Amino acid sequence: MAVIDTTRTHAVPAGQFGQAVAKFVGAFAAWNDARATRKALSQLSDRELDDIGLCRSDIDSVVRQG
Repeated sequence: MAVIDTTRTHAVPAGQFGQAVAKFVGAFAAWNDARATRKALSQLSDRELDDIGLCRSDIDSVVRQG
């Protein structure tokens, strides 16, 4: 009978490589959030933007501020 052991015996490296990957993932997530926000705001009508106190020219600055 064959047995497969799925227990990890090595620690995941948390050095510079791990930090670089974490930084990349964080930057990608921030970019994606900004992209989604810009898209959602761009799809609103001028009336809807006015209801939340924005105009079309405000969209980029709002997205940059987070």
